Amino acid sequence: MSLGPHDGVLLVAHGTVTDLDDLPEFLAKIRRGRPAPPELVSEIRHRYQAIGGSPLLDITRAQASALSKRLDAPVLVGMRLWRPTVEDVLRGIAGLRLRRLCVLPLAPFSVQIYLQAAQASLEAVRGELGPSAPELVPTEPWGTEPALVEGLAASIRAHLGEAAVRTRVVLTAHSLPTQAIRSGDRYEAEFRACAAAVSQRLGVESVVAFQSQGADGGDWLGPDLKRVLEAEQRAGTERVVLAPIGFPAEHVETLYDLDIEAAGWAKALGLELTRVRALNDDPSLVAALEAVARRAMG
Repeated sequence: MSLGPHDGVLLVAHGTVTDLDDLPEFLAKIRRGRPAPPELVSEIRHRYQAIGGSPLLDITRAQASALSKRLDAPVLVGMRLWRPTVEDVLRGIAGLRLRRLCVLPLAPFSVQIYLQAAQASLEAVRGELGPSAPELVPTEPWGTEPALVEGLAASIRAHLGEAAVRTRVVLTAHSLPTQAIRSGDRYEAEFRACAAAVSQRLGVESVVAFQSQGADGGDWLGPDLKRVLEAEQRAGTERVVLAPIGFPAEHVETLYDLDIEAAGWAKALGLELTRVRALNDDPSLVAALEAVARRAMG
């Protein structure tokens, strides 16, 4: 189904800084206004420097460009927690004459959170937009979208080979405070459904792990990745194929938390670690986004 001449899509990603001097403000936004302790700012700066900066914004723009070609419609990019903000994107669409804007979060297990943020952004600028304010069209969680599952499975399958060593596939997503789950957030259920679909498509048993827990302590979703690697080593696993299926694009959580931190854990445990790359703008991911957008726009 084609989108109409006044339809567009807004891809919404988490956000990242390009200037490390913006880290205190960025972290405060993530922490809902609470200033980050200096030691946390220093640690996050170290992580950004260690990976040469996050490619998240550039990848998101590449995803938007590829999706726009498939839809033959405008696809805009906004960040939930940094610039370009959704508010600024909305302020700039008057010339596009868009009446409907499909809000498509690049967080397949957290669609409702991103939609609510976009709706709040629209209300914040509605007075400025006047009659040009678009209708925001929601999407459903899309972690089990067939094209996404196939793309994830194919990316993992390419690393399995026929190795003689005992290999385990570990599928990861960002951890979340357990309080959010107790409050009704379906994030864990959506992630586990995606993991089950990918494992079934692979025809290989896998285990799930949660990574990148926050720095403030408290109870977070588990099992955490380090403990999973330790358990695999005790069970006799020799090689781990690590796939961050909860991340549609490379970011600090993959390039540092996995390629540096988790790689160090694996080395200390004597495990061979193969890290599967995020899909980024792979055609399978773009096809999944296209299907989600077309279904939402009806």
